[in-house]
Order: sequence, then C-alpha cells, then structure tokens
Amino acid sequence: MPTVLIDNREIEIPAGRPLNGIEAARLAGIQIPHYCWHPGLSVAGSCRMCLVEVGARDAKTGKISMQSKLTPACNIVVGDRMVLVTNSEKVARARAMVEEDLLLRHPIDCPICDKAGECKLQDYHFRYGQGDRRADIRPFSSSRRDLGDITLFVDRCVMCSRCVRFTAEISGTRELMVTGRGAGEEINVFAGYPLHNKLSGNVVDLCPVGAMGDKEFLYRQRVWFMRQHAGICTGCATGCSTWIDENQDRIYRIRPRENPSVNQWWICNDGRYDYPHVHNPDRLTQPRRRDGQSWCNVDWTGLAGQLRQVLQQAGRLAAVVSPFLTVEEAYLLCKFIRGIDRQALLVLGPVPEVGEDEQFPKGFTICAEKCPNRRGVEAVIAHFAHRVMPFDELLPVLDRGEVQAAWLSGGYRREWIDAATAERFARLKLLVVQDLFPSPLCERAHYVLPGAAFAERNGSYVNRGDRLQSVAWAIRPPAGVRSEGSLYWEMLGGSGLFNAASVLQEVAREVPYFSAATGPIPANGLDLKVNLLA
Repeated sequence: MPTVLIDNREIEIPAGRPLNGIEAARLAGIQIPHYCWHPGLSVAGSCRMCLVEVGARDAKTGKISMQSKLTPACNIVVGDRMVLVTNSEKVARARAMVEEDLLLRHPIDCPICDKAGECKLQDYHFRYGQGDRRADIRPFSSSRRDLGDITLFVDRCVMCSRCVRFTAEISGTRELMVTGRGAGEEINVFAGYPLHNKLSGNVVDLCPVGAMGDKEFLYRQRVWFMRQHAGICTGCATGCSTWIDENQDRIYRIRPRENPSVNQWWICNDGRYDYPHVHNPDRLTQPRRRDGQSWCNVDWTGLAGQLRQVLQQAGRLAAVVSPFLTVEEAYLLCKFIRGIDRQALLVLGPVPEVGEDEQFPKGFTICAEKCPNRRGVEAVIAHFAHRVMPFDELLPVLDRGEVQAAWLSGGYRREWIDAATAERFARLKLLVVQDLFPSPLCERAHYVLPGAAFAERNGSYVNRGDRLQSVAWAIRPPAGVRSEGSLYWEMLGGSGLFNAASVLQEVAREVPYFSAATGPIPANGLDLKVNLLA
C-alpha cells in the first residue's frame, strides 16, 4: 500500500482511490485551509490558500528532497514516498499573504453579513492571517446583484468559482460565469438566463464567504443563535441527509448534510424550502371527538385507553399506514391494530407521485415519488399481513361494508384526499384520523388527532435505494400535538417513554428486511443498507 509522509507522520493511502494533498492530509488528522477546492467539484487551483511544500523520499536511502516552490495541495495527486509539509514557516507566510490579499478588497461588513459565524475568511484570518493590518480599510459599496434565485453581494466574492463549477458540473444548467479580468473579475449570469434551477440553493452552501445570499434566509437569523440537528428530507423518496437549523423551536434553514450513499453534498430546492408548513397556523393542534353534530376537545390524558376501548368494540378494523410515518411508528401502529383484530386490514396510504424522476449530472436525483418511507412501511405491513394492500383496494371494501372501523394516519403536506373519496368512509361506525392539516376526511371522522411534522419525530426512514437512516427530533411540536410514536407506544401498554431506538431493535429482530439494523445504535443515528437478507 502506498505510504506518504505528511508533517513527519507516515500514513497509508487506500489503494485504488486517488487522493489529492488535502484529502491525504485529512487521513492524518491535518486540516489544510482552502477556498476553491470542494470534493464534489473539479479542481480549480485558483485560491492558493492550500499551498504546501512537496518533496519525495528516495526508496533506497530514505533521503528526502524538496521542491523549491510551493504547490497547491488540491492539485497534487499523492503517490508512494511523497512528502508534504503543511506547517513550515514558508507555508505560513504564503497563507498569510493570501489572506491579506483577499482582505485588501473585501468589505469588513461582518456585522450585517449572514455568513458571519461560519465564514472561512473570518476563521482563516484569525488562524493564518497577518497579526496586523498593513493597509487602510477601504470603503465598500455593498453592491448587490440579483442573479435569479440568489442574491450576489459583489464586494464579498473571493472568486473561488465554486458556484460557476457547480452550475456547469452538478446542475448542468451553466447559468453562472466569470466576467472581467484580473481585479475586475466578477460572477454574473448570461443575459436573459438568470440562475433558476432546482439545485440553485446549493451555491449558497458552497460559497466560503457571504457573497451568495439566500433570499429566503437573508437577514432572518444569526447563525450563532441557531442549533443544528441531523435530519432527513421527507419531500421525496431520495431521502436526502440534511441539517435542520432552528432557534427556539422554529426552523430557519435547511442545508445538505454530506452522505455519499444518498445525496452526496447536495439537496434540491424543494427539500430546502419546504419547511414553512411545519409552522403553518392551519395545522391541527388539538385532539377532538365528535359529539353528535358538534365537536368537543379532549385531553391526551387517558385518550390512549379510550381509543383502545372504542376500537375493541367497533368490529372489523382497518388501518391506513401513511408512507410519511417512520419505520418505528408504522410497526407500532400495525402491532396495535393487529393486537385488537388479528384479521384487521393493513393498508398502505396513498403514495403521492409528481411527474417523473429528475436526474442531474453525477447522479443526484429528485424522485417523482413524493414520500420518504414507502419501502419501510411496505416491509412492515408485509410482515404483519403478508401482503401490502394499496389504498385504492380499500375503497371497494368500505363500500361493501366489510369493515366497521378504521384508523387512518396522514402526515401529508398538501391536499391528498377529495370529498368524494372521503365520503366512502362515512359509513364506518368509527373513524380515527391522525393528520397534519384539516381535510374532507376529518369532517367525517369520530376522532381527529393532530400529528407531528417531520422535524418533530424520532425514527427511521428507508429511501428508494433501501437505505435506512435514523434521526432524532429537531424541534418540539406545537402545544397540543403529540407524536404518533408516543401515542402508539402508550396504546400498546408500553412502560416509560417512547424510545425509537429500542423499537427499531425489535423491528430488526422481527422483520428480516430490517435485520441489518440489529446491534447498538450510534449516538448520531444509523445510516445503513437494509434488505440484505430479505
């Protein structure tokens, strides 16, 4: 196996995988500063922040000979017996000069910049920059340019060209370009072709400084007030890994979380900006029970036992299991319903689809299937019922009166059932509806229960590639809302609080599809391939 000497640390390079100097240094726990390099983009080698000393070791004598000039680490493909020095005085001077040059033209407007607190220019200045400023602070224009989906703060740009390479290589739309020369270079769009594509928000994440401004997030929150939580995008069956940034239980931003097996480094705009429904004032927030022609509010205390009692007395049962439920929630619901009626129908809720899959260069895909957990819910239903009944097959059963009661879980962001379809549930002796928003079905229900949104749940989702990801809740639900998992756990007579991790362990033992999830669960959640033995 090839070996490389980095700052007197000898490391082995994995065979068959070419690495540049920045990636090789990371294997040794050494961080090389950089602006223009990104693992998902081509190498530009333009910022010069990653300059290092490069040399080689003689195979026989072990003597080290170094090159006279510094070399960008991003542009080096490391090989056997190569030597890199990242911490010499020569390298330190070069980094300080790069920082000083960038700050000659960069506005010192950190107090009003959205990037303040997570800006590489700030971090690198304090870590690698000159001790004293040798030039006067220039006045700045704070000029903005509307690029389409994004606002460009022209003065802040350090010309790393990440955004330009992204639109050329990842989105494939090529809206961005570099105009001018030398100190007059600027990012711009082609005339009549604004930045407008379904991945455009990623250029904000890519920008190492505050040049690219997200119009939805601009001036809304300071990053040091927010807490980030690992999340899963539930907008489509890709199941992108995300960061949910919140302050005081309000989501302000969703960003991509690196996951080479799912979404690489990106998310689409649909997933990035589809969180306002979580804070929609129209959400259901109070459990209600029909009393004749009117409604009365009920308390969660004792409601689990009451629901169990009325379901036991209702007759033949059916449960519509939403593809927006987590694996753990779906399992507990099916277990509860089958515990009351061993012949209960278990039905997969409607699976929303919009158009066709959209594929981008280098593999990123926006799925037409707009739900996060169809594969996981199907596996759970198949375990209990040995067959997955689609929602459309339930409707004739209702018309024939073969079912007397139904539990229907929703969780859909948008309208998903029309009045005519909902009317076919009106003959039931008992209908329990658990959902995010009012629907025609709620008007015909005997119990309406508010459900939790994606950021308010603990649990696991399985994407269309059989990838299971587990996350914890990021924000607390509104007052009066209770997560599905905690309710099902109580209805089953579980002791203590609902614990998604322990339920997943039971699922992994009982359902072969999930057997790969057996074992201890890391503190940061699971991310693994299931269906290995099914």
